[in-house]
Amino acid sequence: MRLALVAGDPDSVPDNSPTLYKTDRGSWVVQGWVVSDPEALAQLNVPEGETVVEIPDRMIPFFK
Repeated sequence: MRLALVAGDPDSVPDNSPTLYKTDRGSWVVQGWVVSDPEALAQLNVPEGETVVEIPDRMIPFFK
C-alpha cells in the first residue's frame, strides 16, 4: 500500500496530528486519537483486526 499525505490537523502543534492519507487502493488511512472510553466502545461493534480512532470535525473538509 502506498500512502499520500493529504493533510495534518493545522490546529495541532507541533505534530499536525490527526493526519489523513489517501492510498493507492482507493481508500483512506486516518491517524487519530485512540478511542479507549469503555462506554463509547460498548456502542460499537468493532470486529477483530479493526480499530477506531477519533478525529476532530475540522479534519472532514480534507476528505474532499
